[in-house]
Amino acid sequence: MANKILIIDDDPALLLMMSYSLKKIGYDVSGGKDGQEAMKLMPQLMPDLTILDINLPLINGDEVAKIFKKDEKLKNLKVILMSALREGLSEKAVASGADGYFSKPFELSYLISLAKKYCSEPPAN
Repeated sequence: MANKILIIDDDPALLLMMSYSLKKIGYDVSGGKDGQEAMKLMPQLMPDLTILDINLPLINGDEVAKIFKKDEKLKNLKVILMSALREGLSEKAVASGADGYFSKPFELSYLISLAKKYCSEPPAN
């Protein structure tokens, strides 16, 4: 079974590009556009990795991460924060309990390396 990755970003083009790139190499990827969708999807999917944009509509990604990291059933799920704003990114990641962070823009090879770091290798096609 493919590793599950959840990506939450309010930029549809970026969400599509990230999802397509990870699906293409064998990951099972789901996506959403705001913090409320993250709150709904994460417990349902129990993804191996969740990538959250910090600046999201309704609930910011770092707040979503804090909520899940306090939940006994979800606290061990891997959460990575991303943001176009570099200032304060590392502090928000630490404060939220996230497992890592990166800034936009980024190389697709970096996204793939994160998936492989936090999930096992996807099955061979």
